Order: sequence, then structure tokens, then C-alpha cells
Amino acid sequence: MRCAVAPALLLAVAAHAAQAAPPADVLHWWTSPGEAAAMHALADAYRSAGGQWRDMAVVASEQARAVVGERLKAGNPPMAAQFNASQPFRQLARQGQLNALDDIAAQDRWAETLPAVLLDAVRVDGHIYAAPISIHMPAWLWSSKTALARAGIRQEPRSVDELFSALDKLQAAGLVPLAHGGQPWQDLNLFAAMLANLGGRELYLAVLRERDAGVLQGDALRQVLVTYKKLHRYVDGASNGRSWNDTTALLISGRAGLQFMGDWAKGEFAAAGQQPGRDYGCTPGLSPRAPYIVDGDVLVFPKDKNGAVLPAQRLLARVATAPATQLAFSARKGSVPVRTDLDTRSLDACAQLGAAALRDGGRLVGNTEMLLASDELTALERAVSDFWNRDIPVQTAQQNITKILQRRQP
Repeated sequence: MRCAVAPALLLAVAAHAAQAAPPADVLHWWTSPGEAAAMHALADAYRSAGGQWRDMAVVASEQARAVVGERLKAGNPPMAAQFNASQPFRQLARQGQLNALDDIAAQDRWAETLPAVLLDAVRVDGHIYAAPISIHMPAWLWSSKTALARAGIRQEPRSVDELFSALDKLQAAGLVPLAHGGQPWQDLNLFAAMLANLGGRELYLAVLRERDAGVLQGDALRQVLVTYKKLHRYVDGASNGRSWNDTTALLISGRAGLQFMGDWAKGEFAAAGQQPGRDYGCTPGLSPRAPYIVDGDVLVFPKDKNGAVLPAQRLLARVATAPATQLAFSARKGSVPVRTDLDTRSLDACAQLGAAALRDGGRLVGNTEMLLASDELTALERAVSDFWNRDIPVQTAQQNITKILQRRQP
């Protein structure tokens, strides 16, 4: 059932702010133009509901998390902070630093309106400790309509075989077939895209969640690694060290054909005046049943000394997940709403594809940050990037990955 009660819900949460709330320090790294616009939509909704918002923007996620840690140590935590549903978030929850949101989640029926994989990601030891605010999928396939047309490609690839066929045609046309930024996190992101699209949901979870010894040492993962390394022949010589947005610019200019990247790339296309379907294509997987990798932002609410800020935190948690806020935030940020009960026809075509995938629970998997501890993620990133950039035998790369993912296994 589509949700049509957004105004009523915002009026309801406003009632909880009848008493003046203390100023709300909200610490975040939403600093790009699209992110800042989304942040203002959230702040405006919060103020309309009776809250007070004091903006505290930090340039990078690592810096923002460090600031939160320092303020917690100093006994002066922010009212709310942007986080990812990752190991640092879970550590804060287990240390007793965050307020739980179990009652808000129950009252607002999060179990019915949020995907289970996302709710599991913000649940620590049986309690909800964060309010999801946006969903990104890091492994979309983006395409330049201009480049595809020059190469004689009529539609975006819909299988791994079609992907390599398109890459060959783009190369023959003198274009950059695969736009890729050679940074370690982008190398791992491309590997995760191949693991999901070639191996499917079962292999993806067997490798990254279950860490099944037989699977880690098996032929299916070996084939993913072979296919992943095969992609290297299609990237350009300036790939190494290039940022993701400079890489997306190759598609915008028509110099490159395809790129695997998160849906935050839409902001670059939009800033260049390009539109989905007309100027660029977006595909959330190489087949209709390809896994949809769930990533995104959450808001956490640190405990203060006397609980005085708790009413403001509860109000923000409810406003952030309200239907109207979700649609306004997603439209500006390029993300997909965290709720599956919304009418998303007001969003762009790519976001509508993402929202449809999000309603199919059988396609959803968590991203690497959700499934791996911080040290495991760093080690896996290094191993995959080394394999991508160096002449390392597939068998050696597979052994390295197996050691990393079974390090904590009994």
C-alpha cells in the first residue's frame, strides 16, 4: 500500500515538540551541492516540526566520526550525527554511548516499512540504535548514451556477456570502454559489483557474510576473480588514483562508455544538465534478479549527561523517517528512500528503479561495511586492489582473500 499520510505524520511528530527543544548540533559530512540541498530539506522539516537545528558540517566521513569521538570523550556530544551502519557505529552502541530507538521504531512501524536488511544493520544486540535516512547502492552501472551510440550499442548491457561485448565495441570505437578510478576503495567496489552480478546473491553472502571455507576456495569465486581482472584491459592509462567524480566526468563528456559506481554519481550528471534516459543510462544490476547492495546514511543519537536532549533526538528520528522528508531528501541527494511504502513517481527514473528493487527482499544484500569489521574491510580492500594493479596469480589472490575473511573464524 502506498503511503499518503505524510502531512498528518509530520503534524503528529510536531506535537512532541510542544516544549522548546534545546539547540540541536547535527554533525554530518553532507557537503557537496546535492548533499547540502538534501541536508537543508531535512533541517527545514525538523524546524517545521518544532525542532532547532545547529548545522555542523565536516568535509569527510572519517573526520566526522573522529569529531564525534572527541566530543564524546569531552562530555559534549552532538545531539545527532551522520554515520554509516558499520563497525564504528556498532562499537559506539555496544559501549553504551547511543540512545536506543526501539519505541520510535515500534510506534512508526519500521519493521513493516523499512527493508529487513536495513533494519538488521541498525540493530545491535537486539536494540535499534540509529534512524536510517537514505539508501545508496554502490554498484550501479552507468552509461553514456553518446558513447554507446558512437560504438553502435543500442542498449545497456543486461548480462556479463553483454557487458564484455559492449566493452569490446567501445574499445574498437576508440573510446574508454570502462571508466574506473584506480583508488583502493573503488577497486573493491568494482570487485563487489562483479561478485554480485556474476556470482549472485548466494555467492555474495557465502563469501562476505558466511565466509564459507569451501566457497572461498571454490571455482565460483575463482571465476569472479578472473572476470574482475579481465576488466582491467578496458580502463584507460590515467585511471590510477583518479577520483570517482573525475571518472564520471568521462561519461558526461562522452569519452567513456560505462562505469560501475554508486548512485551518488547522479549528482554529477545533474550538475552537468544531463537527464537519465536521454543523456545517460542507469542499471541496478546486469539482470533482473541481480543482488541490490544496500548502503547508505543513518543518524545516531549520542547520550548526554542528563537526558535533556532526548526529546529533540526522538523528534529528529521521527521527522527523518517520515514519508514527506524521505521523498524530499532523496530527490535532492540522489538516493533512494528508506521506506518501501512510498509513491516514488516524483523521483527520477534511476531512483524509481532503485525503489522497485528495494521492495524485492530477495534481491537485497548488505554492503561490505555492514558485513565486515573495520580491519577486515581494510585488509580486503588492500588485497583486492593489489590483485587489480599487480601481476598476482588468481590462486594467490584467492588465498589472500580467504585468509582475511577466515581470520576471525574458529
